[in-house]
Amino acid sequence: MAASEADHAVAAKKRKLEEGDTIECLQSPLKSFKGFSLEKVLCENAKSKSLFVLGQFEGSDDKAVVLLEKMPFSSERATHYVCSDTSLKETLKNDIYGTYDAFIPVQENAVKATVIYPATEKHITKYTDQERFVVTETAELYKNITLPYLEEKEFSVQWVYNILEKKKESERIVFEDPDPETGFILLPDMKWDRKNINTLYLQAIVHKHGIKSLRDLNGTHLPLLRNILENGSAAIKEKFDVPRSKLNIFFHYLPSYNHLHVHFMHVNNETHGFSHLLTDVIQNIELKEDYYQWKTLTYAIREMDELYKRFKEADHL
Repeated sequence: MAASEADHAVAAKKRKLEEGDTIECLQSPLKSFKGFSLEKVLCENAKSKSLFVLGQFEGSDDKAVVLLEKMPFSSERATHYVCSDTSLKETLKNDIYGTYDAFIPVQENAVKATVIYPATEKHITKYTDQERFVVTETAELYKNITLPYLEEKEFSVQWVYNILEKKKESERIVFEDPDPETGFILLPDMKWDRKNINTLYLQAIVHKHGIKSLRDLNGTHLPLLRNILENGSAAIKEKFDVPRSKLNIFFHYLPSYNHLHVHFMHVNNETHGFSHLLTDVIQNIELKEDYYQWKTLTYAIREMDELYKRFKEADHL
């Protein structure tokens, strides 16, 4: 693994601990994983070609979570993959078809490493492989179970405010509308390597505070939503030459953090389940201003989540 990948990932992760915990991370970029002791594998995903592990750095009692993800191929580097430096080991031969294990040059085989340190129990839980369950959340269940849970936990989003106030990551901003009511900041998601345009992934984070999720949106927010759709798409077209017709623009519900944000993803990228397209959200609110205050919403939660336990105790799972 290239050291620069680990360095970039560690620096990037300084701004976001799971659920916004404001714990100090590694103060210096890592040069290698020397001194790291593996405790256990948290999750292995063959589809995403990723591996999440738990361990500790030498001389520290704090836990660390390391996320390892295979980097996508680049068409510009194709000649470096199929070259004399790539060794082959045959695994199957049938008529004109041959299957091989290919060992490409090490510099072409980078792995993205994200280091979360110190890692809390919430981080460990998040990245541990778990069973998932589908929740059908009515307006009443939101009011009686989900909302009290969110208000009790009050997960910090200080890292979001750091971005909005340009205390952190200002160099990564692609576009900003500074209006306090309808404005937002657009910047690349950490999942995007900014090399492969087919995996393009950005987030628009609104300047207005107090909007946790889709459930809070109503007719007063239509100017904000339309602004994100129009100017976010235009900025991506100008910066990356990707038109709106090539973009999936959506909300997650439940969101990963409780400050309104919109995802912009290339249509060739893998889409995520239980998402809500921004154009649909706008139309729904145009039809009924309080649409998301009464709409039944369906999403998945994991068995180790506190919210799962609350739905289970209320006999709704």
